[in-house]
Amino acid sequence: MSAQSSSHCRSCESPNQKMFNGEIAIHFPGLKGLDKPIVWVFPKLLVCLNCGLTEFAIPEPELQQLAKSDRAAA
Repeated sequence: MSAQSSSHCRSCESPNQKMFNGEIAIHFPGLKGLDKPIVWVFPKLLVCLNCGLTEFAIPEPELQQLAKSDRAAA
């Protein structure tokens, strides 16, 4: 993802997209999720300024935290 994407939005095909810094707290679902720590991620967000579709990738360390906690719940 570049600072100004040259591609078009996957939802509305608008070229009007912009990159932003993000701060996202991921909570696990259900009542059991209340006992698990929040996983914080700080991704780059590619936002369509026409329809609001937002794309981001979760960095590998945080992705591993999510997978590990999900396996522990199973």
